[in-house]
Amino acid sequence: MKNLNFLSNSPDTQYLQDDKVLIIAELGTSHGADLVKAAELIDAAAEAGADCIKFQIVYAHEILHSNTGEVQLPGGKIRLYDRFKELECPPDFYAKLKEKVEKKGLLFLCTPFGIQSARELRALKPKCIKIASPELNYTALLEEIASYKLPVFLSSGVSRLSDIETALDIFPNKNLISLLHCITAYPAPEEEFNLSLIKTLGAVFGVKMGLSDHSLDPVLVPALAVSQGAIAIEKHFCLSRSDPGLDDPIALPPEDFALMARAIRLAEKEGPELTLEAFIKERGRERVEKILGDGVKRLSPSEKDNYTRTNRSIHALREIKAGETITPDMIACLRTEKILRPGLSPSLEKSLIGRIAKNTIPDGEGIRWEDV
Repeated sequence: MKNLNFLSNSPDTQYLQDDKVLIIAELGTSHGADLVKAAELIDAAAEAGADCIKFQIVYAHEILHSNTGEVQLPGGKIRLYDRFKELECPPDFYAKLKEKVEKKGLLFLCTPFGIQSARELRALKPKCIKIASPELNYTALLEEIASYKLPVFLSSGVSRLSDIETALDIFPNKNLISLLHCITAYPAPEEEFNLSLIKTLGAVFGVKMGLSDHSLDPVLVPALAVSQGAIAIEKHFCLSRSDPGLDDPIALPPEDFALMARAIRLAEKEGPELTLEAFIKERGRERVEKILGDGVKRLSPSEKDNYTRTNRSIHALREIKAGETITPDMIACLRTEKILRPGLSPSLEKSLIGRIAKNTIPDGEGIRWEDV
């Protein structure tokens, strides 16, 4: 299996074929904690050409502080912590989803956001695990998942080259990693994708490369990514963009997802040269070259303001008064978002334990060096 050899410890099913790009339908939490809706989504995604069905195990306290406030999402501003609480499901919910996905001969994939959800996912005996872009710098979670010795899809949105290097160093067996190039914006502007990075990052880190795509066009970015060597394409899937799921406004409905799947298979068949020629003729050379970019890793314009906020940092779980000794139950590595201040890197979490608070640190705020 030239492309998907990092899944070679899995049973032989239809998603494991030589040189076949893995098409991942990201259902996330679009099921709304409803098994009937989830089953409908799985059936529709399979019919539209997905090889892999992906979900997210959500516990609000693993992702955000309750003081985070409103967050701007594709469907508008919402109190994301409260919405995540509504989407919390017991492990048996995901066991039923996994059973249905695998009965259809498809790959079950899921994203945990903390140690609790990672361990619950592991108990389901998944064939692989997906780590989302904001958790790329969440050291404790990466170490936990690395200990499972399972194949991992690791998204690289809202990150710098050094962040990716640090994350990959936690996983000793690079043959079990597929790095997914990603722009963490909803929707992600096509001209910011810099798809030449797929070749660059693959060469620099010696890993298989794929794409996690949040652009709106069902064909352009996915097919061009295949021309650059992507072995997996992940795209949000919905039944309708008017549905209430968090990502539904930027997801592909079945007919568009099927269009994407056909374009990916055609790009595989035609090869890079013919694929690029066809898109240059259809969409224009200037547009295609802008999407391909220069292959230099940098934060895209739509991501810059989210760096240190969308990804993780160390926050206080309650007010920590000046003079108190910091203990593990006082802190957590969370996404900061817009209202709270960012804290120290998650890699420094253990270093904070036992230190004395120099200043009073308000509940929810990021912990800085000047605070200890």
